[in-house]
Amino acid sequence: MYFTYGSSFLLNVTSEAPGVGAGVLLRAIEPLEGFASSAGSRRTARPAKLGKGPGRLTRALHVDLRQDGLDLCAAGPLWLTAGPRKTGAIGKSVRIGITRNAGRLWRFYERGNPYVSGAKKLRS
Repeated sequence: MYFTYGSSFLLNVTSEAPGVGAGVLLRAIEPLEGFASSAGSRRTARPAKLGKGPGRLTRALHVDLRQDGLDLCAAGPLWLTAGPRKTGAIGKSVRIGITRNAGRLWRFYERGNPYVSGAKKLRS
């Protein structure tokens, strides 16, 4: 977890052994349950807008620096798990909002998923 731009918490998942700098920024979520409580805090009735973008994602999940360092593979207040449906085709694109290594295809997403953040063409 980290705070950026003076307004948003962002959620990274460490993807290497301790001491090795590597992580994945979670940019969007597809709400499968608990939409009503998250929607109330975000003032939206559109599920696709609820967690589209890293700042919206953390607000929808009600996460902040208190969750920093949690083991997301263990049971607890925040964890990662396989979804109830099979994932579609995975696409890759350039990252958003960076200038260093801007041309590298380091952004991965589920093709055609309406909950993907970024350019509209990624959701079609």
